[in-house]
Amino acid sequence: MKFKYFYQQLGSHIGVIISALLVLSLLFTHFIENLVYENKADELTSYGKNILTDIEQSQSSRAVLQQYGNVLLGRDIQYSLFDTNSAIIYSTGSGAITKIQEKEWQKIQKGYTVVVKKDFKRQEEGVTYVLLPYIHQGQFVGGILLASPIKGSRDIISQINQYLLYTVLIASAVALLLSWILSAFHVKRLKRLQAATSRISSGDYSVRTPTSDFDEIGELSKDFNLMVQKLQTSMEEIEGLENRRRQFIADVSHEMRTPLTTISGVIEGIRNDMIPESEKERGMLLASKETKRLIRLVNENLDYEKIRSNQVKLNKEEIQLSEVLEIIKDQLDIQAEEKKNQIIVDVDENVMIYADYDRLMQILINITKNSIQFTQDGIITLRGMKRQNETTIEIEDNGIGIDPDEIEKIWRRFYKAGVSRTANPYGEFGLGLSIVKQLVTLHNGQINVTSEKGNGTIFTLSFPSKEGLGG
Repeated sequence: MKFKYFYQQLGSHIGVIISALLVLSLLFTHFIENLVYENKADELTSYGKNILTDIEQSQSSRAVLQQYGNVLLGRDIQYSLFDTNSAIIYSTGSGAITKIQEKEWQKIQKGYTVVVKKDFKRQEEGVTYVLLPYIHQGQFVGGILLASPIKGSRDIISQINQYLLYTVLIASAVALLLSWILSAFHVKRLKRLQAATSRISSGDYSVRTPTSDFDEIGELSKDFNLMVQKLQTSMEEIEGLENRRRQFIADVSHEMRTPLTTISGVIEGIRNDMIPESEKERGMLLASKETKRLIRLVNENLDYEKIRSNQVKLNKEEIQLSEVLEIIKDQLDIQAEEKKNQIIVDVDENVMIYADYDRLMQILINITKNSIQFTQDGIITLRGMKRQNETTIEIEDNGIGIDPDEIEKIWRRFYKAGVSRTANPYGEFGLGLSIVKQLVTLHNGQINVTSEKGNGTIFTLSFPSKEGLGG
C-alpha cells in the first residue's frame, strides 16, 4: 500500500509532538499534585508546631486550643490532641480522626513526624493529615494530629489539569499547523527533484533545481545539479564522439577506397596485359605507394590505441635538439618546397632534450607536416630553447591559422577541421594531433597552441629535463 511521504512526515511530526506533550502533561500533573499535597502537609505541620509551642508557653492550654480551633475551622482544618496512651484529650469538629494506628503511634513516640498526603480509609472524602509528637522537657507526653479534607486540593489540581488540557489542545493545533506547513514545504522540494528526474529520464539535461545550504535536501539538490551537469557534458561528448565516429567511418571508406581502387586497377591491368610494358613499372610504383599509404593509415590507428591503453614504453635519453630539428628539416624540405615553403631551424647546439628519440621525431614530424599542409609561400620555423628544468620547442608558421573555436577541438580523436579534409599525407583519419597530445603527456610534458585566423599558428611544446623529473 502506497503511503505518501507528506503523510509520513505529518504523522511522524504529530506523533512525536503529541507523545512529548502527553509525557510532559503526566509529569507536570504528578508534580503539581505532589506540590499541592506537600504544601498542605507543610501547612498542617506548621500549625501543629505552633499549637504545641503555644500550649507549652500558655497558662491556659484549653483557651489556646479553642482559639486555634476557631481559626483552623475557617480553613477547614481539624485537629485532635492525644495523651501518652493515644487517648483523645481534645478534639475539634465532628469529623476529626479519633483513632491512630499502632505503627503511627510508635513513630511519634520515637520523635518522628508522620505525614499522610492522601488517606481514604478513615473518612469517606479522604484527608491529608499530619501526626506530630508532643515533647515536654525531653519527655514524650502525647501527640497532635491535624487533618484537612483533600477535596480542596483535588479541586485545585482539577482546575490546573483543565488549564493544562486546554494548553495541550492549543499546542497540538499549532503543532499540527506547523507540521503541515513544514511537511508541505519539504514534499514540494522533493517533488521538484522528482519532476527534474523525470525530465532527465526523457532526455532533457538542461533542467536545474534550486539549491541551498540550509539542510540535506538543499545539498542533495546541489549534488543533483552537479550530476546533471556531468551527464549533460557526457552526453554532449558521446554525441560528438558518435558524430565523429560516423565521420571517421565515412573518411575511412573514402580514404581507403582510392588506394584500394588504384591497387586493384593496377593488378587487373597487369594480369590482363592491359597496361603497356613501358607503363608497368610506373603502375607497380603507384601500387607500392598506395599500399604504403594504407599501411600508414592502419599503423596510425594502431599507434593511437597503443598509446591510449598505455602499451607504449618510452626509452628516454639526452638528445641534442639541433640534430633532431635538422633531420626533420632534411626530411620535410621536399614537401615544403612543393608548397613553396621554407623551413628554418633556430636552436643552439648546446640545447639538450630528455625524450624518447623515435616518439619525439613522430611528434615533431606530425606538427611540422601540419604546418606545411596549411601554409602556402610561407616560412615554418623550428625553434628550440633551454629553460629552467625544461626544454621548449616552438613550431611556428605564417599560414592560414586556426579559428579560435577550433583550437580546443583539434586534439580530439577523429576530429578534422573542414579545410583539412583535403588530401593529407599524414593523419588522414584526424588522429595525428590526438596522438601528438598523448605522446607529449607520456613525456610529462605540455603542448599549447596559439593561433590567429589568417596570421599563422605556433605550437609550443615543453619537455621536463632529467633533473626536473628527479632523474
